[in-house]
Amino acid sequence: MLLESDAAAAPQVDSETLSEHVFRLIQAAIVKGEIAPGSKISEPELARTYGISRGPLREAIHRLEGQKLLVRVPHVGARVVALSHAELIELYEIRESLEGMACRLAAERMTQQEIDELRRVLELHEQDAAFKAGVGYYQQEGDFDFHYRIIQGSGNRTLAKLLCDELYQLVRMYRLQFSATPNRPRQAFAEHHRILDAIADRDGELAELLMRRHIGASKRNIERHYKEALATSSKTRGDS
Repeated sequence: MLLESDAAAAPQVDSETLSEHVFRLIQAAIVKGEIAPGSKISEPELARTYGISRGPLREAIHRLEGQKLLVRVPHVGARVVALSHAELIELYEIRESLEGMACRLAAERMTQQEIDELRRVLELHEQDAAFKAGVGYYQQEGDFDFHYRIIQGSGNRTLAKLLCDELYQLVRMYRLQFSATPNRPRQAFAEHHRILDAIADRDGELAELLMRRHIGASKRNIERHYKEALATSSKTRGDS
């Protein structure tokens, strides 16, 4: 689950810096699925693994709860989030609406330099080895993330706080999980280019429509995944 080598790499510095370091390590492990959804978080185990006191660790855990990556269960403690099918669809409905709005605002407010930088981001995505092999989409965060850059380019601080802070890592967790669906990486890349072209043309209405369609396609991909998993599970029970 958590690597001893990561613990050894943790710098022995003041508690605030160490808490930040451990926070980033655990965050990455959850988002990438190295710590499975639903897993119980053991404070004593983590404290031993990283060689830190419970105070800085609890600060890191509290921040992960704020990012919706950990949930507090009564009489159990903290667990890694595991959204139900209905909860995940609700999350994508929120994204569809709010990122569509962000895209419209970005078409109105992004500078030409920001648009040019966003085009270079897509060029970087196209060179990614996993994307070339057709097994996934580029999944680096922050300024290397197409969606993140558009939300920031909207110039709306409330949108940015919600989508680039509070919900960002939770969304990344599920984007990463479903990015390897056959044919989806190439399709998503083409959709990104059409969205960017609409932004560059300052066509906010079209940009919003294309972003909503883009996230709607991802939502339908998730729904298909759940239906196929349910059908497989039913068949397995029927065969047993």
